[in-house]
Amino acid sequence: MSNSQGHLKIFLAVVAAGLFTVAGCSNQEQATNPAPAAKKAAPAKPANRPAPAQPAATAAAKPASGKAATAKPASASAKVSAPTKLVTVPKGTFLTTSLGQSLASNKSKAGDSFAATLTSSVKVNGKTVIPKGAHVTGKVVTAKKKGPELTVALASIELGGKSYPVATNSVGPADQAKSKSDSDNSDAPKPKNITVAAQTHVKFKLTKSVKVPVKS
Repeated sequence: MSNSQGHLKIFLAVVAAGLFTVAGCSNQEQATNPAPAAKKAAPAKPANRPAPAQPAATAAAKPASGKAATAKPASASAKVSAPTKLVTVPKGTFLTTSLGQSLASNKSKAGDSFAATLTSSVKVNGKTVIPKGAHVTGKVVTAKKKGPELTVALASIELGGKSYPVATNSVGPADQAKSKSDSDNSDAPKPKNITVAAQTHVKFKLTKSVKVPVKS
């Protein structure tokens, strides 16, 4: 064998040995330093736990207002109102009143209302059905300045907090209470004005019967 061939074999052997060494080191590094594993997924957070429900007995024991509602016992002394019935006051019954305000022919107008009170009670079959002092409401029927004229009538009566309509005749107060200018002399001039003072008594007569409540 020539020297050149011998040198070539030695060179190839050295190269082969170097490659084997490099490959071995590479395999060793891979074995020593393995590839990093994928990041672990973050563990899922547990769902919020529902608050434990209170026992039914405990929940029922607590009223909404925090205080137990206490039923008030019925009062044994409660007054029981007496039953009422309607009684008819017949047509023609007189109602004597006291005016609560003054009236004048030159100031009042037809349709004006006025207040009055009964000065005597009204009885039916011997029993009082409308007490003395009951409030009544009247109305002016006519009021004239010239040739003065003034007539009034009752419109309603109040009993037990309720108003009941009534119908009476029209009365000229001047016929029952003469004004200061009136005179017994028939030749005396007629007054220029008809004035009726407050608290003057005026008597009316029912032209229609009326039903009023009476306690039995």
